[in-house]
Amino acid sequence: MVGTVASAGAPPITDVYGALAHPIRREIVAELATGDKGVHELAGPLPVSRPAVSQHLAVLRSVGLVTDARVGRENRYRLCREPLDDIRNWLGQLDEFWARRLTRLREHLDANP
Repeated sequence: MVGTVASAGAPPITDVYGALAHPIRREIVAELATGDKGVHELAGPLPVSRPAVSQHLAVLRSVGLVTDARVGRENRYRLCREPLDDIRNWLGQLDEFWARRLTRLREHLDANP
């Protein structure tokens, strides 16, 4: 089920990649990229309950992707950029790998019409 946070007996999520593996958490991160939000705002468009969103936020907070601050009666969540920079750097390495491979393929095809 999409709304579940973790399966019984599953190992705890300890890194950004594991946290972003879940589609609900990716949606939460995308929503927080537009600005700080409370649980009620985040839960509105999602197909899960507010308690489930809170559990997903706890996972994101545990790996450093979000922080929270109390504002009045609610916690407001904010996206943290640093863990995403690590992912962007990793993806950049993959982009370079594929660019080199495609360049070699183009050179091979040009040399062997």
